[in-house]
Amino acid sequence: MTDPETLVGLSDEEETSLHRRRWARDRELRAPRSPQHLSTADFLTLGNAVCGFMAIYSITTGVLMPHLMGDSMPNRHSAATAVTLLLIGSMCDLFDGLVARKLRSSALGAELDNLADLISFGIAPAYFVAVWGIVSPDSNQQLSAFIAVTVLLAVVLRLARFSAVKMRPGIFQGMPCPMGAMTVIAIVLLEPPLLLGLLMILGVAYLMVSRIEYPKPQGLLATATLCWIVVSIGCLAAWAAGLPGGDTLMHIGAIAQITLAAMAPLLVIRRKVGQKVGDVRARRAESRGC
Repeated sequence: MTDPETLVGLSDEEETSLHRRRWARDRELRAPRSPQHLSTADFLTLGNAVCGFMAIYSITTGVLMPHLMGDSMPNRHSAATAVTLLLIGSMCDLFDGLVARKLRSSALGAELDNLADLISFGIAPAYFVAVWGIVSPDSNQQLSAFIAVTVLLAVVLRLARFSAVKMRPGIFQGMPCPMGAMTVIAIVLLEPPLLLGLLMILGVAYLMVSRIEYPKPQGLLATATLCWIVVSIGCLAAWAAGLPGGDTLMHIGAIAQITLAAMAPLLVIRRKVGQKVGDVRARRAESRGC
């Protein structure tokens, strides 16, 4: 914004020239950078990708390898670390878009975001499902691997559709990948009977590729999402440390995540039905008035 004091004593031509220079500077600051430069938002996106990879590494070294070496007790600290990393990745994914809108974005931003989401919210949860099928007491490696591939393909299709299909502002088509990934992991943490859990995970994969419209986390919803992530990390930390009530907190958090995932499409469908009923009533009232 131009400071009125700087315009004192300037002619009309000089004032116009000053406005043009400042307008050009602001446009340059907000213009996307070239592919050779990374913006602040891009570093958050890269942090998301790193969190996804480190979550896979943590599950491999702390859960899968001990199981293959004959240790029947998985390392809960490694499992909690992996889930915490994915929660941090979700925070990075939440903020990179906000930062890109506030500051200058780069030409790589959208591509980086899809690739990072594929790692953290596609490959990582699919890997969790595959490892669960191996270490579970009622192990079924073939079926769990099939469901894991289904989750991965659902995320790939979800991300491709997000890039190709233009939706109206403030709306996602299909369950967002971070929400789907955390729901899958919540199911794994609860360790239900393997077949039941895999069927639930298959339902989450369907919701991700469905045409149900979900609101984007903006404003109050974004703040609530951030608070939810912070509380979840606290519950996982208590569970990993073996604190009194840690198991209960972890189970409550996982059940709440699954409930949220199940309720979201029902609330969206209810809202749509309410809108249609309202439109019908409005048309009837209009016809009666005529």
